[in-house]
Parts: sequence; C-alpha cells; structure tokens
Amino acid sequence: MTTQPATTEASEPPEDDLRTRSVAMHEDPRFLELRSRLLRFVVPMTIAFLAWYLLYVVMSAYARGVMSTQLVGNFNLALVFGLLQFVSTFGIAIAYSRFANRRFDPLADELREELENGGRDR
Repeated sequence: MTTQPATTEASEPPEDDLRTRSVAMHEDPRFLELRSRLLRFVVPMTIAFLAWYLLYVVMSAYARGVMSTQLVGNFNLALVFGLLQFVSTFGIAIAYSRFANRRFDPLADELREELENGGRDR
C-alpha cells in the first residue's frame, strides 16, 4: 500500500511571494525609469558600435585602396581601424561601467532591496 504525501495550502512558499512581488515590480514607475535609463544608454551605444564596425568591414571589402594606405612604416589604415575596434570596445565598457555606477546601480539596489524585503512598509 502506498501513501501519498499530504498537501498543505496554509501559506504560499516564499518563492511564490517573491515571484508575485517581482511581477508587480514591473509596473513600478521606478522600475520603468530604470529600464528607460538602461535603454537610453545601450541602444545608442549598440547602434554606434555596429555602425562603426560595419564601416570597418565595408571599407575592408570595398575600399581596399584606401585601407591599404601606409601611415607609418608597415602600419596601414586597415590595421589602425582594426586596433580602434578594440579601443572603442574598451571605451564603451568603461563608459557603461561609469554610467551604471552613477545612474543605474543606486536605483537597481533600492528596488532589489525592496523586492527581497517584501515591500516598502516592511
């Protein structure tokens, strides 16, 4: 004879409560502002970087004469463009880190703390 475990419906598990609060947090004006801040940085930077990268690829494919222009010694324009891709990547990463520390993290920390503690009034 097998026995089935008893089910109790006395209280919601903490995970369900956290899930409910996190769903409700998506409508909070502070969360919407946080998402807006993130998108205002990420979207333009992504577009700028992709345009810069596409310029490099297109010029490498269709403007070989320009890209093979010798600048100093064996350094040509294509090599400089390629190295600037790394510089721009690190520059964007540093800019994002500064942006996040100043404009993103304080509000995100506040919202996370509120979410984990169960609301403002607790």
